[in-house]
This record gives sequence, structure tokens and C-alpha cells, in this order.
Amino acid sequence: MSSESDTPRWREDFPVEWEADHYVTRRELAKFMVLGSVLLAGASVVVAALGRAARRVATALRVRIAGASAVPAGGSLLFNYPSEKDPCILIRTRDGQLRAYSQVCTHLSCAVVYKPEAEGFFCPCHHGWFSAVDGRPTAGPPTRSLPRVRIEEQGGDVFAVAEEP
Repeated sequence: MSSESDTPRWREDFPVEWEADHYVTRRELAKFMVLGSVLLAGASVVVAALGRAARRVATALRVRIAGASAVPAGGSLLFNYPSEKDPCILIRTRDGQLRAYSQVCTHLSCAVVYKPEAEGFFCPCHHGWFSAVDGRPTAGPPTRSLPRVRIEEQGGDVFAVAEEP
């Protein structure tokens, strides 16, 4: 009792011509994977280099913040640097020194607030504190310092000239 042909049923459902099929050897697959990985790693290096170059160009901007007299001792002034999407804060300490930092908390990106009585920045999200002297974290969950903005005074005006990591 044989069917019309002695071909198994699965061969009818999957008619693959094994002799005409082109196998990919393990060596060819390994070469493809290595070359693909090298290309992806190279592309990552290029993207990282372009990002660093763009950041250097952006931080090379000289932006006027305000007149030096606009910030009294113990006062602060908000500004954006190097782009409009980067909030920063300019402060004048009680001893009269001007300092500028990023206003973005290094813990979870909340906005920090200058507290002159404590000589520091307070992050209301998780009760973190940063020193107004150097931006380093002094209490709470933050572990990284606030990025500092280098400023210059010239002709009675304050300019942001570079962003320091």
C-alpha cells in the first residue's frame, strides 16, 4: 500500500532542493560576525568623536550673562549655557566671589536651588546638597559634582566662556 510516490509527506510540505541549497559555513558566519562587530565598534568611535567635537565647539561660545552688579552678595541669577536647553545658575557668595554651575542635579536631573545661608545648592527632589565653593556633593544621594561653568568679568559684565566637566 504505497502512495503515488514513495516521497514522505514532509518532503511535499517542505520541498527543499538540498543539492541546490547554498550552505553558510561556520567560518563564513564567524567572519561575518567579526566584520559586523568591527564596523559597529568603528561607528561608535566615530559618533563619540563627533559628539566630543560638537561639545567643544558648543562650550567655546562666549555668552554674556548679565552685568556684574546684577547679582548681589548671597544672590543668584539663572541663565542658559551653552544652549537654551542647559539651565545654569550664577551666584555671588557672601565674600563677593562669582561662581557658575549647571543647575541640573547630578543624581536625577532635578533643578538645584541656591541657599546662601547654607553656602550650598539644595536639590528638593531627594534632599541632596552641593557645596557652593566647588560644586561637590555634601549630603544626600548625589555622588558627582555639579558641572562648573567658567566665567569671566570684563567691562562690568559677566560672560560664560566654557563648561567644565
